[in-house]
Amino acid sequence: MTLSSKDSRVVLRPVEEADLDVLLEILREPEVARHWSQPDDEFDRTELLSGDDADGAERVTTFVITSGGETIGWIAGWEKLHPDYRHAGIDLFITARHQGRGIGREAIRLVCRFLFDVRGHHRITIDPAADNDRAIRAYERVGFKRVGVMRRYERGSDGIFHDGLLLDLLPEDLAE
Repeated sequence: MTLSSKDSRVVLRPVEEADLDVLLEILREPEVARHWSQPDDEFDRTELLSGDDADGAERVTTFVITSGGETIGWIAGWEKLHPDYRHAGIDLFITARHQGRGIGREAIRLVCRFLFDVRGHHRITIDPAADNDRAIRAYERVGFKRVGVMRRYERGSDGIFHDGLLLDLLPEDLAE
């Protein structure tokens, strides 16, 4: 499934094996890598592809972010499928040279629309590093609301655990 809107500069298409080298290259850029865990090519290749977990409790759908036909990033929608805790979350990265142009916000809106309208979720979360101000501003512009700080939430590329910020979005919060 390819996602785009009439006036969008962004097209999202499913990740294929052939995309992995370019995506890993972007993921290893210093501006991108500093907000991700330590590099592990085998683990990262698996994470960049879509899939379901073994017991069917979670589904992950991954997309290549393209603009003008160029691969510029990656975005995923993951879904908790248990009926009592059903919700979705997103994660993404964009090459440094395309950051700050609103492309990430467009990609986020497309994936959120997909998760709300096609997959039927009522809530979406995202959990950036608490010091990733640029990303947090972008998420808030899309409509995400701050829920709270998760202390020592994730290990950074420096091997130290850093705080994360939990944000969530309801369908009525999504800014167009």
